[in-house]
Amino acid sequence: MKMEKIILTGDRPTGRLHVGHYVGSLRRRVELQNELDIKKMYVMIADTQALTDNAKNPSKIRDNVLEVALDYLACGLDPKKINFFVQSMIPELCELTMYYMNLVTVARLQRNPTVKSEIQMRDFAATIPSGFLNYPVSQAADITAFKANIIPVGEDQLPMIEQCQEIVAKFNNIYGEVLVNPRAVLPEKSVCNRLPGIDGKAKMSKSLGNCIYLSDEPEELKTKVMSMFTDPKHLRVSDPGEVEGNPVFTYLRAFATDEHFLEFCPDYKNLAEMEEHYTRGGLGDVKVKRFLLAVLESTLKPIRERRKELAKNLDYVYDVLKTGSLQAEEAASKTLAEVRAAMKINYFDGSDFLDEQKVRFSAK
Repeated sequence: MKMEKIILTGDRPTGRLHVGHYVGSLRRRVELQNELDIKKMYVMIADTQALTDNAKNPSKIRDNVLEVALDYLACGLDPKKINFFVQSMIPELCELTMYYMNLVTVARLQRNPTVKSEIQMRDFAATIPSGFLNYPVSQAADITAFKANIIPVGEDQLPMIEQCQEIVAKFNNIYGEVLVNPRAVLPEKSVCNRLPGIDGKAKMSKSLGNCIYLSDEPEELKTKVMSMFTDPKHLRVSDPGEVEGNPVFTYLRAFATDEHFLEFCPDYKNLAEMEEHYTRGGLGDVKVKRFLLAVLESTLKPIRERRKELAKNLDYVYDVLKTGSLQAEEAASKTLAEVRAAMKINYFDGSDFLDEQKVRFSAK
């Protein structure tokens, strides 16, 4: 029997979403919501996880919940096909996290490559919040609460899914087959796994200030694209240029299509031709950046315009999140009831517990 597909994905509300989010997951989510074999798709605004390293600045999270929701809806995610919810509004997730924490050692959490990388980036050292260290456990609770078996992620999140799979395996081995094992799904284009920042650094990050946001106005977008890091050795148009590791070409690989060339840069049939010309010399950075600007503007303009219209009706956006969170809590409560039953801590569900204890006491 073919297993029904249940998808869970989401983002931390620490700021507006950027083009790295778009090519890494948002674009694919829009496609997935229309696939016929998807039983259910959950999209989470992970505010609880965002608080693990923003506990002293809760207004940052509060102010960005609707910002993220606006980005979701503007990109084409449909509330009629997707269950949106806010993580902290599902108390069952916290309880599941507590139970799963007993199945994971501190040493294992410290070895998680994603956690190690994030700790280093935030310069936590010995001041790491315990909540942040338990980030993978919280994520496992999110996934298993909705019995999600497909998790669209970027490459940097694979260790988190692997740790979730370990927790699922350990729980099921101890308590019985209750939890569903998830599978990570990466973007179809490997270049979309981790889009670099406009400064050439390895990862586009809100905290590093090297992002192009989905809601950037045309002038902001132009300023950012025209200032992008390129090949530092490509000083003159005639100089041979390096394509690999060049953020401008990385972005073009993520966004540009043959149709974009036909419309904005008919000198070339496709990206391969442009890359070949740049590599042998004779193609300047300004021309390539102008083409990238045209490609990004054609992609972001409809998103930006939809977002502005949605922002005029925040009551609707708020209702989408509130209704979706209530529905998500109902689903999570069913899983939690199964988990409690498997762990035999469902003391007041029926008379089983009392009956067992009466037998035990009578045998003394």
